[in-house]
Amino acid sequence: MKNINFDTSTNAQIIYNNQGNSILDLPRQENLKMFKSFGILLFRGFGVTYKEMKAFAEKFSSRFVLDKDRPIVDPNNRYITLVDPGMHYVSPHCENANSPFRPDVVWFCCGVPAAQGGETLFWDGVRVWEEMSGELKNLFISRKIRFLQKFPAVDWKRFLGTGASIADVKKTLDGIEGLSYRINEDQSVYIEYICSAVVKTKYGNQYAFANSLISEYKNPKAVVTFEDGSPIPLGVINQIQELMNRLAEVIDWESGDLVMIDNSRFLHGRRSFTDTRRRIFSLLSYLND
Repeated sequence: MKNINFDTSTNAQIIYNNQGNSILDLPRQENLKMFKSFGILLFRGFGVTYKEMKAFAEKFSSRFVLDKDRPIVDPNNRYITLVDPGMHYVSPHCENANSPFRPDVVWFCCGVPAAQGGETLFWDGVRVWEEMSGELKNLFISRKIRFLQKFPAVDWKRFLGTGASIADVKKTLDGIEGLSYRINEDQSVYIEYICSAVVKTKYGNQYAFANSLISEYKNPKAVVTFEDGSPIPLGVINQIQELMNRLAEVIDWESGDLVMIDNSRFLHGRRSFTDTRRRIFSLLSYLND
């Protein structure tokens, strides 16, 4: 990869562009190999726009999905959104890990970084699991997590497509292990999903504590319990958060940065900020390899 420098001092593989190359000129197979190995790639110096992020992601992706809460940036590129609304701290989570529809890759592109704060945080779920206490490991090996969610019709149509019907909902949800659902008279869908907080990574087949447990626990609109419906003790959540605080790594954004994250291994979040100019674009996809 000519004229590209690498930095392996963190868990993220940082790919620097020193000669004004286009991100679209980078070799797909070499980047895919690095992604499978490191799980998180930061491309810096390429001056990537959100349209280039989508074009680059298309080289690796079989399909894209929309997050129900994120605002769409461009109606001509409807899968490109801004990141979570608001300027608050965002707890560690994997995208859609509270459902069976976890995408393979989370893409972020920085349009304008915040003047202060607003850095994206990330955690290697493999390392979190390795450094977790034996007591917590035994707990999450022996007990699964139960997520309860309600999706108004406008939300599931955003995910399945504006022309989707109740028949499409049933076709999508029927037969999924760990999932049960109820369709209400107003066409909203109530979903219960049971899964382990410990997953095997898509590449490397390693155990990773990669989930949305903390973020859902702290979300007043969400319900998360153990599989049997019993509450998860606050002390357990606090122990996990303390470990996350110790293992957090930081992406200090520069305009034009692009990040590619393995959503089966890495959790992400962000620091709070007050700069209303901050623009971080996101994209969710499934890999085609």
